[in-house]
Amino acid sequence: MENHYQLAQINIARMRGVSINDPIMKEFVDNLDKVNQLAEQSEGFIWRLKDETNDATSFNPYNDEQVIVNISVWESTETLEKFVYRTFHTDFLRRRKEWFLKYGKASNAMWWINKGDYPTVQNAVALLDYLQINGASEKVFDFKNKFSSPNP
Repeated sequence: MENHYQLAQINIARMRGVSINDPIMKEFVDNLDKVNQLAEQSEGFIWRLKDETNDATSFNPYNDEQVIVNISVWESTETLEKFVYRTFHTDFLRRRKEWFLKYGKASNAMWWINKGDYPTVQNAVALLDYLQINGASEKVFDFKNKFSSPNP
């Protein structure tokens, strides 16, 4: 049976550095292209937010130079989890405290969208804010509290 939905996700982080160009961020920045390429080549990857230079660190929806956002779309929670927890990306996840500070109650959110749609930055930020305030639900959730895609 064909799935009529795909998984959108946002994750945000507050950098230890004053900006993405701060020397403390160098190793992270030096590996961004490699991690992004790995994501794009991963099973289940559909789309990611990026500018004309293939970068997402220029987006600043919180009007805060220390906060970076990543938004992407995947076929399922399983394919996103595989990328996040079972690839080269995992090394950076384990070391995130070297580059990033704790960010509120939730720093990542997932939600189901219609197949072929893509989230806007504003919508993704609003859903992360909603998750931080209200907790996980069918509307928006996280890895600890996952919800299946809606029935077609």
